[in-house]
Amino acid sequence: MTRCASADSCLSDYLESKTDINTAFDRFAEQKVKCGFGKLGVCCRLCSNGPCRITPDSPKGVCGATADSIVARNFLRMVAAGSACYLHVCEATAKRLKAIGDGVSPLPIRSQQALDELSALFGIEAETTAEKARLVAEKVLADLYKPRDEKMELVEFLAPQERIDTWNKLGIFPGGAKAEVFDALVKTSTNLNTDPVDQMLHVLNLGISTGLYGLALTNLMNDVIMGEPVIRTAATGFSVADPDYVNIAVSGHSHSVFAGLIALLETDAGQAIGREAGAKGIKLVGMTCVGQDMQLRAGSSGTDIFSGQAGNNFTQEALLSTGAIDMVISEFNCTLSGIEPIAEKQNVKLICLDDVAKLSSAELQPDILGKEMELAEKLARMAATQHKQRRAIDTGVILDIPQHGFGDVVTGISEKSLVDFLGGSVQPLIDLIVSGQIKGVVGVLGCSNLAEGGHDVMTVNLTRELIKRDILVLSAGCTTGGLANVGLCSPGARDLAGPGLKAVCEALGIPPVLNFGPCLSIGRIEMVAKALAQAMHITMPELPVVISAPQWLEEQALADGAFGLAMGLTLHLAQVPPVAGSPIITKLLTEDLPGITGGRLFIESDPVKTAEQMAAIIAGKLGALGVAA
Repeated sequence: MTRCASADSCLSDYLESKTDINTAFDRFAEQKVKCGFGKLGVCCRLCSNGPCRITPDSPKGVCGATADSIVARNFLRMVAAGSACYLHVCEATAKRLKAIGDGVSPLPIRSQQALDELSALFGIEAETTAEKARLVAEKVLADLYKPRDEKMELVEFLAPQERIDTWNKLGIFPGGAKAEVFDALVKTSTNLNTDPVDQMLHVLNLGISTGLYGLALTNLMNDVIMGEPVIRTAATGFSVADPDYVNIAVSGHSHSVFAGLIALLETDAGQAIGREAGAKGIKLVGMTCVGQDMQLRAGSSGTDIFSGQAGNNFTQEALLSTGAIDMVISEFNCTLSGIEPIAEKQNVKLICLDDVAKLSSAELQPDILGKEMELAEKLARMAATQHKQRRAIDTGVILDIPQHGFGDVVTGISEKSLVDFLGGSVQPLIDLIVSGQIKGVVGVLGCSNLAEGGHDVMTVNLTRELIKRDILVLSAGCTTGGLANVGLCSPGARDLAGPGLKAVCEALGIPPVLNFGPCLSIGRIEMVAKALAQAMHITMPELPVVISAPQWLEEQALADGAFGLAMGLTLHLAQVPPVAGSPIITKLLTEDLPGITGGRLFIESDPVKTAEQMAAIIAGKLGALGVAA
């Protein structure tokens, strides 16, 4: 059976040479036949009378539920799960910040400035750094833990006032985020809520707390703990894995979980652990979004010990097959279970730091607040021992690292570093749009999947079409891993841009795709959008900006999308989410939403048609503002 293609030709060639491993690229072909009922969202398996499947001949389930009700509750459950994932990361980060403030954790505060700014934003006054950290963390946790009928307080500081007014008018301003997730699950249980409009409003409600807390606030707290992004160039691709070092691949989303390991490996004592095993030292290799975040911040922390970002979620099986990785440490999702047989074959040690990420063959080493440095030393020694064993003559481990990736990827871009780069405000970007040199901005965000023509195929082709039309692309998530590994986040990609954008790239020394790092940085891009709207004195729905998750993959991506729609932005997806079985929900998302939140969803799988439609949407928004497109 034919292996799934990739936009990354080097990766495709490498996989073709690996006939002895089974990867997602093989399994996608094996799973090519999909369930039509599942794709439409009209399958219900909530009770023993089912699963019920809605068809023209059987338009209701045994309980009487219609297609609209079934689709709505299935979708709300998916978004609730995605929101819960992000809120888990936010909660874990806030707990670590509190532990630092309480003196329980020995970790340092890496950015006093970030802490001061966050404290000022929340109106916190404190005499010491520790007290500031504690009070900020307690504010975040208090909001997360409120009951559903008590509204979250920090939303007021994080969202534009016109959004707050809209959400209050619609009744979707969130109460305690965890309580909202809890009641979403209650609401979608058997013979409870059957109102599809009410459930879709709850989806938007969850999107707000997902984006403002799970994304934006997690970033701001990580800025305090891990240091702020600094613009620089870095390496991506499998070539970042140097076999002369003990290589630990990191996977997940919760960067501060690795704070202790980074702190240890930055010391000579930490590197000596690797040297004792016969290596030059110990390096970290990015494998999923947490690696993207490390790359983003490596200018502040871990510069010398972070090798680079190898790729995105669907490159990890191939990465392990290179033989260069000695240990994989996972603390959250996007770690494919398909790595387990490859890890066994390559004698790679699998570790998880949180039981939510427990692979069946991984060893659980719980991340305990206050014990970060003890855990870090334990992990470093385990990795060094594994490296020594794997380099023994009789292990059968073969090193096969292809020349793959780029060494000049521009990274470290955030809402703050971008403004600093532009001279202190977003006005230069606005001026470029008004002058017509840049025709608008599109955020190409989120996941990678194998479904839209292959691995990163739609993402890469759409991005090429956009920059060709002088549209600046901001990227965050696994999309960035794919775009970086084909060179679109490197300065040389300016030659693929239209004349206006190319001239801007040449003048500023930047690529036409700005790399914001992990999927959590969708929150950073929202902050850029907010700053643009404020500087232009317009509402979020009026912005000449479109966001796209061209190859969305999972429930978290749907929660991201709900955030974008609640913010009033136009959202593009190449693949229809599982709602097409409901005429009411389809109409709500694609036709009615502009009159509700100002947001809009459109579906298009052809990259050329998508880029043309995005350009037309942006031109229409510019025209409405009195700016010629």
